[in-house]
Amino acid sequence: MSIYLDNAATSFPKPDQVYQAALQAMQQIGGSPGRGGYGRALDASRVMLDTREAAAQLVNCADSSRIVFTSNATMALNLATMGTLQPGDHVITSSMEHNSLLRPLFMLEKTGVELTVVPADSQGLVDPDQIRQALRKNTRMIAVAHVSNVTGGIQDIRQIAGIAQAAGVLMLLDAAQSAGTLPLDMQALGIDLLAAPGHKGLMGPQGTGFLAVAPGVPLKPIIAGGTGSSSDQDHQPDTFPEGFEAGTHNLSGIAGLGAGLSFLLETGIARIGQHEQQLAEHARQRLEGMAGCRLFGPVTPEQRSGVVSLAIEGWDPSILAFYLDREYGIAVRAGLHCAPRAHRTIGSYPTGTLRISPGWFNTLADVETCCDALISITQKGHP
Repeated sequence: MSIYLDNAATSFPKPDQVYQAALQAMQQIGGSPGRGGYGRALDASRVMLDTREAAAQLVNCADSSRIVFTSNATMALNLATMGTLQPGDHVITSSMEHNSLLRPLFMLEKTGVELTVVPADSQGLVDPDQIRQALRKNTRMIAVAHVSNVTGGIQDIRQIAGIAQAAGVLMLLDAAQSAGTLPLDMQALGIDLLAAPGHKGLMGPQGTGFLAVAPGVPLKPIIAGGTGSSSDQDHQPDTFPEGFEAGTHNLSGIAGLGAGLSFLLETGIARIGQHEQQLAEHARQRLEGMAGCRLFGPVTPEQRSGVVSLAIEGWDPSILAFYLDREYGIAVRAGLHCAPRAHRTIGSYPTGTLRISPGWFNTLADVETCCDALISITQKGHP
């Protein structure tokens, strides 16, 4: 029997209705949304519409047509940055960001976009005052992750978004680690752009995600092609959502995402998030007294999500992950987690950390087994 504790990478297993919805889209619908007036194409369009509306409900996006489906959060972040920033613009981000946000920004920096990376503290938390101090006359955007994929630390998004709103700049939120486990309200927080993957906390299949765009926020397409509408035009339209979803959609994936969103809305975001946080806190309590174990992330429990990041003296995290998998059938993530600057910030570079990230379908027994296995491996020592 295997234990999966890598839900921060992708959630597994999915609710049964997710598998069923994806299979039904392939076996019983089959048509392409927006690419015909016959029954199967119309059924496909209804799947798209229903999922779009569920996503808008989840994040309280004022207009569901401004939910743009993408292949993942990475693509959503590329669209959010490259579709808004121009040479001469200034953007503020933090040292805790994933490469899916930082790399597009560094690419844009080569084209003349100015970039400020505000350093977080050793707990991985960003001081909103430092973001305020980094503002310039040409600042166009503040872009940060809601929750760190390395430490599970929860940033003070309400205050950071308030700074963006007061300064009249765009607020881009990377919700890769919070969508589905923490409440998200674009209108209440003043979020202009929100990127989310479908395959993590939203319980959908891999290859899905979306960018939610607040009304009035200008965005230009970064991929051109067939849109199913405005086909008489030579140039890519910038109408929502079709102008930003060029090409045939991942219908089965979006159908599965819709089922995942329905599961979340029925089960309750707070309930799911609390379950994951409780399991993570139990793991921390078991491991904090372990010889040579260093736990990373915020000291205050209220600032932590359902992620435990650790290092054990004398052990490479990748070796520990290997033994957990080979000897105990436990899946965890080790290394830099595509966020090397975050690891430099918290002092775990270059080896990174071992990350335990329980999900909704994990139990206390799963976490206990993982902790017992870690203790056993380290007590035995290197072979």
